[in-house]
Amino acid sequence: MSKILIVDDEQAMREGLSDNLLFEGYETVLAENGKVALEKAKEEHFDLIVLDVMMPEMSGFDVCRKLRQLNIFTPVILLTAKGEEIDRVLGLELGGDDYMTKPFSLRELLARIKAILRRTQTSESQNKADEFIKIGLMEVDFNKYIAKVSGKELKLSHRELEVLHFLLKHKNQIVSRDDLLKNIWQYDEFPTTRTIDNFILRLRQKVEIHPNEPKVILTVHGMGYKLV
Repeated sequence: MSKILIVDDEQAMREGLSDNLLFEGYETVLAENGKVALEKAKEEHFDLIVLDVMMPEMSGFDVCRKLRQLNIFTPVILLTAKGEEIDRVLGLELGGDDYMTKPFSLRELLARIKAILRRTQTSESQNKADEFIKIGLMEVDFNKYIAKVSGKELKLSHRELEVLHFLLKHKNQIVSRDDLLKNIWQYDEFPTTRTIDNFILRLRQKVEIHPNEPKVILTVHGMGYKLV
């Protein structure tokens, strides 16, 4: 049974979400603010976090940033009443895995939860032997979603590994920013390419010997990126 942490300062919202998720067969834990959520995420394992953005004292963005700083890479769906472009971009750049604007369709939220859990649990349930693939400085086992550098495990977010895996599956092919957004972030349209560009820059810091002179993840100007 998947365990989901629901974080929202509105009691009716978090209890309503909990009731619906319980009905779908999930286990739920509730947190009324960001500080409580952080403590629970440090103490317990969750398969997914549904995280409200607009909360007093500590926003959902701050919680997401802190989680990633603590090397907690539990998938996060951000919920907010705001729909401006900057919020969506910021949330994804801070490590959010998906983004929904209130009011939202419960059916759509459930579908996105199922999609994220299916991806994460499929990779975690693989019992194959370690199969590390060399990508620049890193060795990556995509069956178990483990990355190493010089034999030491490197903490990567699930999304970073997904992007690497997608580029690897299209090795020596040009992958556009739209391809990544549709297949990894699963947005049909996106108002800016900054999210992808910044994401690739961060990946290069971990993959490339000289990130400013990339030899592994190349930029194909005007078209996208290519893993060689």
